[in-house]
Amino acid sequence: MRRPVSAFLIVSAVLAAGLVGLVVGRSNGRPLGWLDGVLPAAAKQSPTQPEATGPIIYYRDPDGLPDYSLTAKKTSAGKDYLAVHASEDVSFEEKAPETMTAKGGERGKIRYYRNPMGLADTSPTPKKDSMGMDYLPVYEGEQDDDSSVKVSTGKLQKTGVQTEIAERRALNTVVRAPGTVQEDERRKSVVSLRFEGFIDTVENVTTGTHVHKGQRLMRIYGPNLSSAAAEYLSALNARPDAGISNQALKGARRRLENLDAPEAFIADIERTREIPAYVSWPAPQDGEIVERAAVNGMRAAPGDVLFRISDHEVVWVLADVAERDLSLIEVGQKASVRLRGYPDRVFVGKVALIYPHMMAETRTARIRIELPNPDEVLRPDMYADVEIATGAETPVLTVSSSAVLDSGERQIVLLDKGDGRFEPRAVKLGRRGDGRIEIREGLAENDKVVVSANFLIDAESNLKAALKGLDSGGKSP
Repeated sequence: MRRPVSAFLIVSAVLAAGLVGLVVGRSNGRPLGWLDGVLPAAAKQSPTQPEATGPIIYYRDPDGLPDYSLTAKKTSAGKDYLAVHASEDVSFEEKAPETMTAKGGERGKIRYYRNPMGLADTSPTPKKDSMGMDYLPVYEGEQDDDSSVKVSTGKLQKTGVQTEIAERRALNTVVRAPGTVQEDERRKSVVSLRFEGFIDTVENVTTGTHVHKGQRLMRIYGPNLSSAAAEYLSALNARPDAGISNQALKGARRRLENLDAPEAFIADIERTREIPAYVSWPAPQDGEIVERAAVNGMRAAPGDVLFRISDHEVVWVLADVAERDLSLIEVGQKASVRLRGYPDRVFVGKVALIYPHMMAETRTARIRIELPNPDEVLRPDMYADVEIATGAETPVLTVSSSAVLDSGERQIVLLDKGDGRFEPRAVKLGRRGDGRIEIREGLAENDKVVVSANFLIDAESNLKAALKGLDSGGKSP
C-alpha cells in the first residue's frame, strides 16, 4: 500500500525541480505567462533602491568589514570592493548643510577625518573605529578660528548646554565656624581677705545664687582690722589742740582702706564713733556665685578665695575660623550665632577680637564675639554655630560657580560667541559666596558664559588643540 505513495512523491519532486530550473534559465526575460498565476505577488516584485548619485568618494569592503580604499581594489578572496557614491555616505553625526560653513560661506573641502570618540587619531580617508562609528570630517573652514570650537545645534540640545550673563553683584561670603560660649573675663571677681579673719556666719547664698553689688555675703571678725579701726577712731575723737594733724587722720583712714575695709564699715565708725565687733562683707559686683568656699566658723587666711562671682549679662563666643578664611574676618563685623540648645533663636553680636596666635593642631584662628545675654540663656561651655557675613557692598563682576573649570593650575570659562561657537577664556578669580565667584580678569560685563555641560565643550576644545598640534607637526592628512 505504501509504494504508490512513494512513487507519487518522487514524481512531484522532479516536477518542482524542473519548474525552478525553467524559471532560473529564463533569467534574461520575464517568466512564462502561465506562471503568473502560480508565483505569489511578492516573488514578482523587488524593492526599489534609490539610485546612487554623485561621484565615487571611496570603496568599501564587500563583506562589511571596517576597511576602505580611495581606489578600486579586491579582497584576498578576489571580491571587488563596492563603490560608495556621495549620496550613499552615511554619518552618525548631525550634518550641517554642505553648502555652508561655520561662518556662513561655502563649506571648504575635507582636510581629514577625526576620531568620533575624541581620540588623537586622524585619517585621510573615511573610516570607522573599532565600534563601527564613522570618523568625522574636518573642513578647512572649521579651523580658521584657533581660539574657539564649533558645536552643532543638535549636540547642544542633547547635552543640555546652558549659558548666563556675567553681571555685577554685591558678593557676600558667609564664613561658618564652630564655637563655644565662655564667660567674659572682665566680669568675674573673687571675694578674699587682706587680713587674717574668722567667719562668724555666711548668708543664705549658694553656688548659682544671683547676688547684687553690696549685698551681704558673710559676717567676719579680724583682729588687725579692729586695731586699724581703733586707731582711726582715736584720730577722729582727738581735739585739734591735742596735736593730732589732719595728715595723721588721713593716714589712719588709708590703713583701713589698704585692708580693704568696706566703705559701709568706715562710715559706721564715723557716724557712731564706735568700733563694730564684726564686719558685714558685701558682694563686689552683680552676678552669679559660681564658687563658694566660705563656711560658718572657718578661719580665713589672707588671699583665700571665699567666693567667685561671675556676671553673665554679656558673654563671649570663641569661634575657630579656618586659616583660608582668616583674611575675610575683620573686627566689627556682625556675627549670627545659633546655639544647639536653642536652634530656633539667632543671637547677633560683633567680632570684638582676632586672637594673635594660630592653633597649630587644627590650623585655625580663634576670634571673639561679644553677645548680650539679658535673659541669661547663654551659658558657659554651650556649643554654638557661628556665621559671619563678609564682603563689601560694592558690586563686582561675578558668574555662577559652575561656570568655572578649575584644573588647579589654571581657571577658565567658556565664552559663548554665538552660532554654536565657544571660546575658552582664562580668568583670575576673587572671592566666593552665594554660589557665585568674583571674576577679576578675563571677562567683561554682559559676556555670555556656559554654566551647564561646559566640561563637554572643554573636551571638544582640548581635542581641537591636540589635532591642530598633530597637523602642525608634519602629519598632514
